[in-house]
Formats: sequence, structure tokens, C-alpha cells
Amino acid sequence: MKKTSKTLNPTSAEKIARLADRGENVSRFFTNSGRMMEPIRRVNVDFAPSMLKELDGTAQELNISRQAVIKTLIRQALDQRYLARSARLRSRRVS
Repeated sequence: MKKTSKTLNPTSAEKIARLADRGENVSRFFTNSGRMMEPIRRVNVDFAPSMLKELDGTAQELNISRQAVIKTLIRQALDQRYLARSARLRSRRVS
């Protein structure tokens, strides 16, 4: 029978923090293969009741939260804006 490698139990963030607080080297827990997430900031946005109704209907259709719908639509709009902007810049260079 083949030997299987042992699965390592992940170390909790609290345990790593305690080790770091004691001045121990915790670099072995980090691979630097991920990316650092920026902190989330809460903002307030006002919507007309008709737009909220549309957002809620879309959220219900997709079975996701209203917040997820809003984030998705904003991400799509920003991506379209960046694509259009880069297309304009490319066409100016060609001309």
C-alpha cells in the first residue's frame, strides 16, 4: 500500500498572532502567493424606491443579496468604462 502524506491542520490566526506577540518567527505560515486585501469601507448610497424595487427583483431572481447585485453591477460598469477608455487610447495612437 502507498504511503499517504499527512494532512496538516491549518494553524489559526490567533495562534500565529500569539507566536508573533512572543517575538517568534512566523514567516513559515506565509507563502506570499496571495494578495493583500484592502480593508472594506462602508458607504451610504441613496436609491429611488423604483430602483430599489428593480434591485430587489434582480436579487431575488439571482438568489443573491441586494448588496451583491449592487457590487456586481458597479464592477461591470467600471470594467466597461476601463475597456472603452483603453479602446479610445488605442485608436488615438493608431490615428
